[in-house]
Amino acid sequence: MSFHIIKTTVNGISADREVESRLTLADFLRHDLRLTGTHIGCEHGVCGACTVIVEGKAVRSCLIFAVQVDGKHVNTVEGLADGEELSPLQQSFRKHHALQCGFCTSGILNSAHAFLQENPEITPDRVRELISGNICRCTGYVRIVNAIMDAAPNYRKIT
Repeated sequence: MSFHIIKTTVNGISADREVESRLTLADFLRHDLRLTGTHIGCEHGVCGACTVIVEGKAVRSCLIFAVQVDGKHVNTVEGLADGEELSPLQQSFRKHHALQCGFCTSGILNSAHAFLQENPEITPDRVRELISGNICRCTGYVRIVNAIMDAAPNYRKIT
């Protein structure tokens, strides 16, 4: 087995670790850093449950290795809130009851957050396209779309 030392920043905190070459980012986050908000579903990049944000982009953490985030910034669902204060997107999910079991929620929140940071002007059709890569077996998607639409104005840059 081959091991590598990686230096990454996760949710604003430096994480220097020795990891096995084949360790996925999902397993690194869950097992090494104990950030269990990142869920593992299909392990094929299809369900979206493991979506995290790497350098501002939503990525499937089951499809990349921990060594690939060496020197990069990673944000998980735990990093969306500011301490005990939920992010506007998380608050909107609560307001709209946009979750049931919660398994898919962290991936959808990260997908939406990364997208809205770059594209705060969004339509319901674009939201549906955005979340089409996240499988939810509980809620349907109406409340999720409504929650994302409701939170979008919070991402508009003040000029």
